Amino acid sequence: MQSPDVIKPGGTGFPPSDEAWEAVQRRDRAYDGRFVTGVLSTGIYCRPSCAARHPARRNVRFFDSAEAARACGLRACKRCLPDDVARDEAAIRTALTLLRRSDAPVSLTMLAERTGYSPTHFQRVFRRAIGLSPAAYRKALQRERTERALGEAASVTEAIYAAGFSTPSRFYDARKDNAMAASAWINGGAGVTIRWGVADTTLGPMLVAATDKGVCRLSFGEGPEELARRFPNAELAEGGDAFTRLLSEVVGQVEEPGHARDIPLDIRGTAFQEAVWKALRQIPAGETRSYSQIAAEVGRPKAVRAAGSANGANHVAVLIPCHRVIAADGGMGGYAYGLDIKRALLEREAETTT
Repeated sequence: MQSPDVIKPGGTGFPPSDEAWEAVQRRDRAYDGRFVTGVLSTGIYCRPSCAARHPARRNVRFFDSAEAARACGLRACKRCLPDDVARDEAAIRTALTLLRRSDAPVSLTMLAERTGYSPTHFQRVFRRAIGLSPAAYRKALQRERTERALGEAASVTEAIYAAGFSTPSRFYDARKDNAMAASAWINGGAGVTIRWGVADTTLGPMLVAATDKGVCRLSFGEGPEELARRFPNAELAEGGDAFTRLLSEVVGQVEEPGHARDIPLDIRGTAFQEAVWKALRQIPAGETRSYSQIAAEVGRPKAVRAAGSANGANHVAVLIPCHRVIAADGGMGGYAYGLDIKRALLEREAETTT
């Protein structure tokens, strides 16, 4: 067998050996499927994210595929089941196709039957890959279709049927948790009250705006004029007792980012955007991820540019920590409110969590 430092090339996106070893040490799921880790001392190969105790580096060799590892006499780890990665990816592709093309509800049982998994196991596989459950993903898709239809249809009723709802009551039941009425997507927030305030922080003036559901806008260097342009037909009201308490919580999150606070949000996007935003919220304070890692985390490893766009479409800075995404080379990358603020956020998070 070749030296453990020799890399067998050939796989798409196969990383350099140093990068691969760092991914193994982090147990980074974003690298699952890009390579497998061969452990010469035990004769097994694993996913990069395997939870087993790390082997000594001198005993490790990286392979571009499970087939290559088996050709060298290694067998699959029974703990992380690396051979299931390709099967999982195929199952996710099948499920996404069904969910995107079907106008009728697609049950978890139906998805499990089509992919050959038990419902419980498939739920875990799908959530791990996409960041949402199949049911939540379908709701996000339906909302996306509805919002598109509301922008094109002559009436809300027409949009309801165009989006695939069988009756108007099903549409309104599905939107009970939304802060904005259906017509808001046509009329720029008509019928919605948005309370707002600008707070002084160590990072500069910060605009916070919220509906009854939660924070819908957090930005730096903006004021009521910019907010009015985003919601031209909403009723904008400054302050209020409940909003003042919420504003205090938000300021606390900015000034002490290592102390998690359960701050409600009123956000919406496409299914892909919401999966990216969920992945961003799962990045621990004091840590960073690359755009490619986020794309892989939501099950779309080739959609690096789209992940960057979803990152930039975030309307609640800090609360959805898009500042924790950096360039692949370790550089700061971009940030809507300037690199000084991004750098300051990362530095204070690192200090708070050490």
